[in-house]
Amino acid sequence: MATADPNAAAAPPNDSTNHGLRVVVAWFVLSAIATPLVAIFVGRLIPPGNASVQGTEQVFDNTWMLSVITPVICLLVVFFAYGLGSFRATSDAVVDGPPLRNDARIQVLWMVGTSVIVLFLAGFGTYELLQNGAGGGQGPNPIAVPSGSKFQVQVVAQQWQFTYRYPSLGGMESNQLYLPADTDVELHVTSLDAIHSFWAYELGVKADANPGVDNVVFVKTKGPGVFHVRCAELCGLWHPYMFNNGHVVDSGQFQAWAAKQQKLYAAIKPFMDKPESDGGAPYSKTYFPAPDRRAG
Repeated sequence: MATADPNAAAAPPNDSTNHGLRVVVAWFVLSAIATPLVAIFVGRLIPPGNASVQGTEQVFDNTWMLSVITPVICLLVVFFAYGLGSFRATSDAVVDGPPLRNDARIQVLWMVGTSVIVLFLAGFGTYELLQNGAGGGQGPNPIAVPSGSKFQVQVVAQQWQFTYRYPSLGGMESNQLYLPADTDVELHVTSLDAIHSFWAYELGVKADANPGVDNVVFVKTKGPGVFHVRCAELCGLWHPYMFNNGHVVDSGQFQAWAAKQQKLYAAIKPFMDKPESDGGAPYSKTYFPAPDRRAG
């Protein structure tokens, strides 16, 4: 008579529980609760804020993407929590789990679900990128150009500061960026030396500053406020110190500031590099890393 092998694994228990249905139900319930809560309460906390139209659009886009990904996160949470709760080992005995085979329904559902999510986000993201420039640099020939007149400012980066030129104010320069409120602004970003990145955080603007390249970015300001400007590209030894504050002010304050700055600029203009006899370099949308081509 044959004897049982004491080292043989015990037979898996016969479990008729529909664990898949339980996981799906728990997932739907958790997703139905978590998704609107995330969209309503977490979405408004997402940076960069609402200091510009582009910033508001970025908050909206990020809220949508977070809302779409929330059910996926809920599925992972439910799956792992259910697995740990229902299938954890209760003793030291070595017991094989129930054999698993391919489930065509799960495979089809997963492929269809993930494809729909990816295609939706691709279409949604492409559409949103074309709305008002989206706050990113588009190079010298932008595709998404907002309609209407725009206030031009040139952003000139160099080691280790940003200088701002205002062509409509006689090429006046300033070491701080002042913008009028509720205005469409066209920024031309370039560099005098290394590669920099102009990042006006609260405005939702970020554009590379490359030597000899006119990188155009659009932004529409909202109400008055202060925003932070940083260089977001490692550009040398003092890169961490390449930052300052910018200001969005109402029309009257901007005119007063511009008049004051023009007087200061007129005093220093004759001492700048003089490629022409009228004093000061002429306004250009691109500058190269040579001393005689610098903006000041």
